[in-house]
Amino acid sequence: MLRYIGNRLIAAVPTVLLVTVLVFLILHLIPGDPAEIFLGENRSTPELLAKVRADMGLDRPLHVQYLSYMGGVLHGDFGRSLNNNRPVLGEILGRLPATLELTLAAMAIGTVLGMSLGIISALGHNTWVDTAAMALALLGVSMPIFWMSLLLIFFFSVHLNWFPAIGQGGIERLVLPAFALGLLSSSTLARLVRSSMLEVLSQDYVRTARAKGLRDRTVVLRHALKNALIPTITVLGLQFGQLIGGAVITETIFARRGLGRLYVDSILNKDFTMVQAMTLFLALAYVLINLAVDVAYAAVDPRISYE
Repeated sequence: MLRYIGNRLIAAVPTVLLVTVLVFLILHLIPGDPAEIFLGENRSTPELLAKVRADMGLDRPLHVQYLSYMGGVLHGDFGRSLNNNRPVLGEILGRLPATLELTLAAMAIGTVLGMSLGIISALGHNTWVDTAAMALALLGVSMPIFWMSLLLIFFFSVHLNWFPAIGQGGIERLVLPAFALGLLSSSTLARLVRSSMLEVLSQDYVRTARAKGLRDRTVVLRHALKNALIPTITVLGLQFGQLIGGAVITETIFARRGLGRLYVDSILNKDFTMVQAMTLFLALAYVLINLAVDVAYAAVDPRISYE
C-alpha cells in the first residue's frame, strides 16, 4: 500500500508541473501588466513603473520567471498579492477553513440524501416511490445552484425567518449554503446509487443471501450496498474536489469569504500571483483526493490489491 501511494504521488508530479506551466503562460500572455496593477493609481512616472517591473522580475524572460516562481513555491513562498501586497499563502490559508466547513457540511448532506434516495429508489424499482425519488433527483440536477440558493433564502430566511440569509460565523449561517450545495450533490449521487444497487441486487450472491433467510436489511446494507459503493466512492471524490473550488456562486450569494470567492475576485482583478497559487492549490487537492479514493477502494472491496 505504501509503495502504491508513493508511486501515485510521484506520477502526479508531472501533472502538477504541467498545470503550473499552462497557468503561468496563460496569465502572462493575456493583456495587462502586473506592475501597473500593483501600483494602481500611484504609477506616476515611467521610471517608477520600470523599477517595480524590475523588482518583480517581469523584465526577465518567461522561462526565468517561471523557474524563479517554482523555486519560491518549493520553499513555501507563493509571492505577494498584487491587490493588497499580502502574502498569497496567508490569504489562502485564511480562507481555507470557511471553504472546508462549507464543503464538508455539503458533502455530509449530499451523501446522506443521495444514498438514501438511491437505495429507496432501487428497492422500490418501477413503483411510485422510484418515480418520485428520481423526479426529485432530476429536479436537483436541472435547477441552477444560484436559483436553489435564492429559493432557500426566500423560504427559510425571508418567509419563515428560520436562518440568517448571509454571512458566516455559526452553524445557523452554514445550514442554507450547505443545503444548496448538498442538494445539488445528492441528485447526482442518488441516480448513481440507484443504478449501482439495481445491478448488484440482480447478482446471484444476493439471491443466495436471501434464500438463506437473511433479513432484507442485512442483505441490502451488508451485501448489496457495500459492493455498489465502488462507483459511488469515485463520484464522491470528484464532487468533493469540485465543491472545494466550485462553491463560487454559493459563497457569493451567501456572502461567505471562502476560496471560491477569492479565486473569482483574483481573476477579475488580474491578481496573477493569487490565481497561480490558487490553481496550484486546487490541482494538488484533486491529486490528493483521487489518491484517497483509490486507497478507499481497498477498504470497501478486499478483492482489490495494490501489490
